[in-house]
Amino acid sequence: MWPIDRLRRAGGTLTDKAPAEAAPLILTGRAGSRRIVTAACEGALALGLRPGMPVTKAQAMVPDLRVEPADPEADLAGLERLALWLMQRIAPVVAVDPPDGVVIDSTGADHLHGGEAAMLETVLGRLALSGITARLALADTWGAAHALARHGPDGALTIAQPGTLREALAPLPLAALRLGPATLAGLADLGFASIGDLLAVPRAPLTRRFGPEIARRLDQALGARGEPIDPLRPADLATARRAFAEPIGAAETIARYIGKLVRDLCRQLEARGLGARRLDLICWRVDSHAQPVRIGLAAPQRDPARLTRLLCDKITTIDPGFGIEIMSLTATIAEPLAPRQATSLLEPAVPDVSGLIDVLANRVGARAVYRLAPVASEVPERSVTRVAPLSEIAEGWPDHWPRPARLLPRPERIETMALLPDHPPAWIAWRGIRHRVARADGPERIFGEWWKREAEAQAVRDYFRIEDEAGRRFWIFRQGDGEDRATGSHDWFLHGVFG
Repeated sequence: MWPIDRLRRAGGTLTDKAPAEAAPLILTGRAGSRRIVTAACEGALALGLRPGMPVTKAQAMVPDLRVEPADPEADLAGLERLALWLMQRIAPVVAVDPPDGVVIDSTGADHLHGGEAAMLETVLGRLALSGITARLALADTWGAAHALARHGPDGALTIAQPGTLREALAPLPLAALRLGPATLAGLADLGFASIGDLLAVPRAPLTRRFGPEIARRLDQALGARGEPIDPLRPADLATARRAFAEPIGAAETIARYIGKLVRDLCRQLEARGLGARRLDLICWRVDSHAQPVRIGLAAPQRDPARLTRLLCDKITTIDPGFGIEIMSLTATIAEPLAPRQATSLLEPAVPDVSGLIDVLANRVGARAVYRLAPVASEVPERSVTRVAPLSEIAEGWPDHWPRPARLLPRPERIETMALLPDHPPAWIAWRGIRHRVARADGPERIFGEWWKREAEAQAVRDYFRIEDEAGRRFWIFRQGDGEDRATGSHDWFLHGVFG
């Protein structure tokens, strides 16, 4: 749906109505002297219109059809911008897969997003929020991922487990192999309908009749033949590159050339007044396979020693194979960085923890290193949010009532006995352990946020701080005011534990 989505995002001639309310839309182009449909919206597809159909037939089938000219050049330019956006956020090696696809080599980057499934969910969610309809597939090869994304099972996400490519590709149609129209027509005339049909017959007769293209595409999809991805690299990015007359593979040699690349890149950044926020190192092996390494920084940096150290920490993740023949280092995200005085006799030096943050974030993932900031909300689970480690935090933590050091991810139901409406419980039973209450303070009444959800218009929680006979302190609440059932169920929950 990329051409349609691009037009909707750009505005253009489309109306502001929701897709379901707008008239069916098709985009048209020329195939020789004929005008054909090149893309169709969801409504047009539901009415039986398909890409490749003559425009006159489409207009006869749907009288109120909206027809717009296709713009392949704008579609490709938009696809390149989308690929650049994904390169900056997901993985270093990203390229366009025209006319409506983007290919990502996520080697070494998926763990930074919580694993393969979490990474795909993140990409799909961000695309959906941007108004882009997408189907994602992850596989061992570009060809297999291309086939599964466009012709795989129903659903937005598909993951082919390692070693299962033949089984995953077998039921797919022949069009999934990226073969030419003449080859597809010839195979259909011979009775071939799926990739599994091709896998079950000898290749020699097919090669004699159709040439080497079928065997090449099958080998690329199954991983028997390499298909390198030429990563997108805009001309304005600061980049350093080294090619070697003899391939290198020793860790010490890789580290030495990383230092040289970093110094070259830092000189470029200094000339532009920039500092790197993200660096992508790509090592191209002699078999054309890329070994990417990505590091992020909490603040703009162009200190060669720090950047070299962070990149060298990742050498253990690089598999040199039979040798590395090209290394490139790119600052995919750079921000202005003005020179500043290192020390001052008038003001005490402020501790710089950005180096520690960089080391931790590149080992465990950027999402695992954060600060907590207050949010203007009385509801405890909504009163805090995660922010970047070096973000400025405004004052706003509640101080009129103490809050527990540990807030549970979700309130957990407890068994208890208490006099309604305002008395604390005499005992609680949490996770199978009974605690007799020795001291208590409360209630602290918190009302629901009716402006967010209508269901919270009358919702009430009464919170108590309690201490058991062993000195353990808990934060519990009763759902409701203890009198009116409309304010809550009157069940009790444990929400936090004091240190």
